[in-house]
Amino acid sequence: MKTKSIIISSSEELPRTKFFKRFPVPKNFGISTNSRIKRGQTWPSPAGATHLKTFEIYRFDPDSGNNPQIDTYEVDLDDCGPMVLDALIWIKNKVDSTLTFRRSCREGVCGSCAMNMDGTNWLACTRAIDDMDTTAKIYPLTNMKIIKDLVPDLTHVFAQYEIIEPWLQTKTPAPDRERLQTPEDRAKLDGYYECILCFCCTSGCPSHWWNGDRFLGPAALLHAWRWLNDSRDEAKGERLNQLEDPFRLYRCHTILNCTRTCPKGLNPGKAIAEIKKMIADRKS
Repeated sequence: MKTKSIIISSSEELPRTKFFKRFPVPKNFGISTNSRIKRGQTWPSPAGATHLKTFEIYRFDPDSGNNPQIDTYEVDLDDCGPMVLDALIWIKNKVDSTLTFRRSCREGVCGSCAMNMDGTNWLACTRAIDDMDTTAKIYPLTNMKIIKDLVPDLTHVFAQYEIIEPWLQTKTPAPDRERLQTPEDRAKLDGYYECILCFCCTSGCPSHWWNGDRFLGPAALLHAWRWLNDSRDEAKGERLNQLEDPFRLYRCHTILNCTRTCPKGLNPGKAIAEIKKMIADRKS
Protein backbone atom coordinates (compact mmCIF):
# COMPACT_ATOMS: atom_id res chain seq x y z
CA MET A 1 0.00 0.00 0.00
CA LYS A 2 1.42 3.35 -0.99
CA THR A 3 1.62 5.85 1.87
CA LYS A 4 1.62 9.60 1.67
CA SER A 5 5.00 11.21 2.02
CA ILE A 6 5.72 14.49 3.79
CA ILE A 7 9.16 14.74 2.22
CA ILE A 8 9.60 17.58 -0.25
CA SER A 9 12.37 17.96 -2.77
CA SER A 10 12.68 21.77 -2.77
CA SER A 11 11.61 24.84 -0.82
CA GLU A 12 9.29 25.76 -3.69
CA GLU A 13 7.22 22.57 -3.30
CA LEU A 14 4.34 22.32 -0.86
CA PRO A 15 4.25 19.29 1.44
CA ARG A 16 1.75 16.65 0.40
CA THR A 17 0.66 16.13 3.98
CA LYS A 18 -0.22 19.16 6.09
CA PHE A 19 0.42 18.65 9.78
CA PHE A 20 0.84 22.26 10.97
CA LYS A 21 -2.85 23.12 11.24
CA ARG A 22 -2.72 25.56 14.14
CA PHE A 23 0.80 26.85 13.59
CA PRO A 24 1.44 27.32 9.87
CA VAL A 25 5.13 27.71 9.05
CA PRO A 26 6.01 30.13 6.24
CA LYS A 27 8.34 29.03 3.49
CA ASN A 28 11.96 29.16 4.70
CA PHE A 29 10.56 29.87 8.17
CA GLY A 30 10.17 33.52 7.23
CA ILE A 31 13.93 34.04 6.91
CA SER A 32 15.05 36.46 4.23
CA THR A 33 17.05 35.01 1.37
CA ASN A 34 19.58 37.76 2.08
CA SER A 35 20.50 35.96 5.29
CA ARG A 36 21.79 32.86 3.51
CA ILE A 37 25.51 32.41 4.10
CA LYS A 38 27.73 32.00 1.05
CA ARG A 39 31.28 30.76 0.62
CA GLY A 40 33.54 33.81 0.54
CA GLN A 41 37.16 34.54 -0.17
CA THR A 42 40.04 32.18 0.58
CA TRP A 43 43.10 34.22 1.49
CA PRO A 44 46.56 32.93 0.52
CA SER A 45 48.82 31.30 3.08
CA PRO A 46 51.65 33.47 4.46
CA ALA A 47 54.89 32.96 2.53
CA GLY A 48 57.36 30.62 4.17
CA ALA A 49 55.04 29.61 7.05
CA THR A 50 55.18 25.96 8.13
CA HIS A 51 52.97 25.92 11.24
CA LEU A 52 49.55 26.92 9.93
CA LYS A 53 46.02 26.96 11.33
CA THR A 54 42.90 27.37 9.19
CA PHE A 55 40.21 29.79 10.36
CA GLU A 56 36.79 30.09 8.75
CA ILE A 57 35.29 33.42 9.83
CA TYR A 58 31.82 34.86 9.37
CA ARG A 59 31.82 38.13 7.43
CA PHE A 60 28.85 40.45 7.02
CA ASP A 61 28.62 44.11 6.09
CA PRO A 62 24.97 45.28 6.02
CA ASP A 63 25.92 48.46 4.15
CA SER A 64 27.21 46.45 1.20
CA GLY A 65 23.87 44.80 0.46
CA ASN A 66 25.62 41.42 0.06
CA ASN A 67 24.78 38.18 1.81
CA PRO A 68 26.91 37.00 4.73
CA GLN A 69 29.90 34.91 3.72
CA ILE A 70 32.55 32.67 5.24
CA ASP A 71 36.11 33.77 4.51
CA THR A 72 39.02 31.37 5.00
CA TYR A 73 42.36 32.44 6.47
CA GLU A 74 45.63 30.61 7.14
CA VAL A 75 47.31 31.83 10.33
CA ASP A 76 51.04 31.41 10.98
CA LEU A 77 51.06 30.10 14.54
CA ASP A 78 54.80 30.73 14.87
CA ASP A 79 54.07 34.44 14.43
CA CYS A 80 50.92 34.57 16.56
CA GLY A 81 49.92 34.37 20.22
CA PRO A 82 48.22 31.32 21.73
CA MET A 83 44.63 32.58 21.94
CA VAL A 84 41.87 32.91 19.34
CA LEU A 85 41.86 36.68 19.90
CA ASP A 86 45.57 36.72 19.03
CA ALA A 87 44.74 34.98 15.74
CA LEU A 88 42.00 37.52 14.94
CA ILE A 89 44.36 40.42 15.66
CA TRP A 90 47.04 38.75 13.50
CA ILE A 91 44.58 38.43 10.61
CA LYS A 92 43.45 42.04 10.96
CA ASN A 93 47.02 43.39 11.15
CA LYS A 94 48.66 41.23 8.49
CA VAL A 95 46.01 39.86 6.12
CA ASP A 96 42.65 41.66 6.07
CA SER A 97 42.29 45.00 7.83
CA THR A 98 38.51 45.03 7.20
CA LEU A 99 37.86 42.18 9.64
CA THR A 100 35.77 43.68 12.45
CA PHE A 101 35.44 42.47 16.05
CA ARG A 102 35.32 43.85 19.59
CA ARG A 103 38.12 43.47 22.10
CA SER A 104 39.48 45.38 25.05
CA CYS A 105 41.06 43.86 28.17
CA ARG A 106 42.39 40.54 26.77
CA GLU A 107 42.06 39.14 30.31
CA GLY A 108 38.52 37.68 30.35
CA VAL A 109 37.20 40.65 32.33
CA CYS A 110 35.45 43.04 29.93
CA GLY A 111 33.41 40.50 27.93
CA SER A 112 33.91 42.44 24.69
CA CYS A 113 35.28 39.57 22.60
CA ALA A 114 32.41 37.11 23.19
CA MET A 115 31.69 35.12 20.05
CA ASN A 116 30.75 31.65 18.85
CA MET A 117 33.79 29.41 18.33
CA ASP A 118 33.34 25.90 16.98
CA GLY A 119 29.69 26.04 18.02
CA THR A 120 30.24 27.26 21.58
CA ASN A 121 29.87 30.80 22.92
CA TRP A 122 33.04 31.87 24.73
CA LEU A 123 35.57 34.69 25.05
CA ALA A 124 38.13 34.80 22.26
CA CYS A 125 40.79 36.03 24.67
CA THR A 126 40.49 32.94 26.92
CA ARG A 127 39.95 30.27 24.24
CA ALA A 128 43.24 28.67 23.23
CA ILE A 129 43.87 28.02 19.55
CA ASP A 130 45.04 24.51 20.48
CA ASP A 131 41.54 23.76 21.82
CA MET A 132 39.90 24.57 18.47
CA ASP A 133 39.01 22.12 15.71
CA THR A 134 41.43 21.49 12.85
CA THR A 135 39.51 24.13 10.93
CA ALA A 136 38.43 26.72 13.49
CA LYS A 137 34.99 28.21 12.82
CA ILE A 138 34.31 31.69 14.17
CA TYR A 139 30.84 33.26 14.18
CA PRO A 140 29.25 36.16 16.08
CA LEU A 141 27.00 35.46 19.06
CA THR A 142 23.82 33.74 17.94
CA ASN A 143 20.37 35.29 18.28
CA MET A 144 21.75 38.81 17.91
CA LYS A 145 21.44 41.36 15.14
CA ILE A 146 24.85 41.85 13.57
CA ILE A 147 26.37 45.30 13.18
CA LYS A 148 29.30 43.98 11.15
CA ASP A 149 31.27 40.73 10.98
CA LEU A 150 31.75 39.48 14.56
CA VAL A 151 30.16 42.51 16.25
CA PRO A 152 26.63 41.88 17.61
CA ASP A 153 24.17 44.64 18.49
CA LEU A 154 23.75 44.45 22.28
CA THR A 155 21.21 47.29 22.55
CA HIS A 156 18.30 44.96 23.29
CA VAL A 157 20.00 42.80 25.93
CA PHE A 158 21.35 45.86 27.75
CA ALA A 159 17.83 47.32 27.74
CA GLN A 160 16.65 44.10 29.39
CA TYR A 161 19.49 44.39 31.91
CA GLU A 162 18.29 47.91 32.75
CA ILE A 163 14.80 46.57 33.53
CA ILE A 164 16.06 44.72 36.63
CA GLU A 165 17.42 48.05 38.01
CA PRO A 166 20.95 46.80 38.80
CA TRP A 167 21.83 49.14 41.61
CA LEU A 168 21.44 49.21 45.38
CA GLN A 169 18.02 50.48 46.43
CA THR A 170 17.42 51.60 50.00
CA LYS A 171 14.66 53.26 52.00
CA THR A 172 16.45 54.00 55.26
CA PRO A 173 18.53 57.20 55.61
CA ALA A 174 22.04 56.94 54.25
CA PRO A 175 24.66 56.23 56.95
CA ASP A 176 27.67 58.45 57.54
CA ARG A 177 29.89 55.78 55.96
CA GLU A 178 29.23 52.82 53.64
CA ARG A 179 26.42 50.37 54.35
CA LEU A 180 28.04 47.49 56.20
CA GLN A 181 27.67 43.81 55.41
CA THR A 182 28.81 40.75 57.34
CA PRO A 183 31.37 38.43 55.74
CA GLU A 184 28.68 35.72 55.67
CA ASP A 185 26.24 37.94 53.76
CA ARG A 186 28.99 39.07 51.44
CA ALA A 187 29.84 35.44 50.66
CA LYS A 188 26.25 34.90 49.42
CA LEU A 189 27.05 37.12 46.42
CA ASP A 190 29.91 34.91 45.25
CA GLY A 191 29.08 33.26 41.96
CA TYR A 192 26.80 36.10 40.90
CA TYR A 193 28.61 39.45 41.09
CA GLU A 194 31.40 38.14 38.83
CA CYS A 195 29.19 38.28 35.71
CA ILE A 196 30.89 40.46 33.07
CA LEU A 197 27.82 40.86 30.81
CA CYS A 198 29.40 39.15 27.82
CA PHE A 199 25.92 37.66 27.10
CA CYS A 200 27.31 34.27 26.07
CA CYS A 201 24.55 32.74 28.21
CA THR A 202 21.70 34.84 26.79
CA SER A 203 22.88 34.20 23.24
CA GLY A 204 22.93 30.45 23.90
CA CYS A 205 19.48 30.26 25.56
CA PRO A 206 16.77 28.63 23.39
CA SER A 207 14.03 30.30 25.45
CA HIS A 208 15.54 33.67 24.61
CA TRP A 209 15.73 32.71 20.92
CA TRP A 210 11.97 32.28 20.81
CA ASN A 211 10.82 34.84 23.40
CA GLY A 212 13.65 37.36 23.44
CA ASP A 213 11.21 40.25 23.24
CA ARG A 214 9.70 39.38 26.63
CA PHE A 215 11.94 36.86 28.43
CA LEU A 216 14.74 38.77 30.17
CA GLY A 217 17.33 36.06 29.60
CA PRO A 218 19.87 34.44 31.94
CA ALA A 219 22.35 37.32 32.18
CA ALA A 220 19.77 39.87 33.35
CA LEU A 221 18.13 37.37 35.71
CA LEU A 222 21.45 36.36 37.26
CA HIS A 223 22.04 40.01 38.08
CA ALA A 224 18.48 40.28 39.40
CA TRP A 225 19.26 37.50 41.88
CA ARG A 226 22.54 39.20 42.83
CA TRP A 227 20.56 42.22 44.06
CA LEU A 228 17.76 40.16 45.61
CA ASN A 229 20.43 38.28 47.57
CA ASP A 230 22.19 41.43 48.78
CA SER A 231 21.51 41.99 52.49
CA ARG A 232 21.89 45.78 52.04
CA ASP A 233 19.14 46.09 49.43
CA GLU A 234 15.71 47.16 50.72
CA ALA A 235 13.57 46.76 47.60
CA LYS A 236 13.14 42.98 47.42
CA GLY A 237 9.35 43.15 47.24
CA GLU A 238 9.38 45.64 44.38
CA ARG A 239 12.03 43.63 42.54
CA LEU A 240 10.02 40.42 42.84
CA ASN A 241 6.88 42.18 41.66
CA GLN A 242 8.76 43.28 38.53
CA LEU A 243 9.93 39.74 37.83
CA GLU A 244 6.72 37.82 38.62
CA ASP A 245 5.56 37.61 35.04
CA PRO A 246 4.79 34.62 32.77
CA PHE A 247 7.45 35.73 30.32
CA ARG A 248 10.07 37.85 32.11
CA LEU A 249 11.02 35.01 34.47
CA TYR A 250 9.01 31.87 33.78
CA ARG A 251 10.05 31.32 30.16
CA CYS A 252 13.15 29.68 31.63
CA HIS A 253 12.73 25.93 31.16
CA THR A 254 15.99 24.93 32.89
CA ILE A 255 17.70 23.86 29.66
CA LEU A 256 20.97 25.09 31.25
CA ASN A 257 22.74 26.06 28.04
CA CYS A 258 23.51 29.25 29.96
CA THR A 259 25.47 27.43 32.63
CA ARG A 260 27.39 25.28 30.14
CA THR A 261 28.54 28.26 28.08
CA CYS A 262 29.43 30.76 30.82
CA PRO A 263 33.16 31.58 30.40
CA LYS A 264 33.34 32.66 34.06
CA GLY A 265 31.98 29.35 35.36
CA LEU A 266 28.81 30.91 36.83
CA ASN A 267 25.40 29.24 37.10
CA PRO A 268 22.58 31.48 35.79
CA GLY A 269 20.19 28.51 35.86
CA LYS A 270 20.61 28.22 39.63
CA ALA A 271 20.08 31.96 40.07
CA ILE A 272 16.81 31.81 38.12
CA ALA A 273 15.66 28.83 40.20
CA GLU A 274 16.42 30.79 43.38
CA ILE A 275 14.26 33.69 42.18
CA LYS A 276 11.37 31.32 41.47
CA LYS A 277 11.78 29.79 44.93
CA MET A 278 11.81 33.22 46.58
CA ILE A 279 8.55 34.14 44.83
CA ALA A 280 6.98 30.82 45.87
CA ASP A 281 8.14 31.26 49.48
CA ARG A 282 6.60 34.71 49.84
CA LYS A 283 3.23 33.31 48.72
CA SER A 284 3.26 30.54 51.30
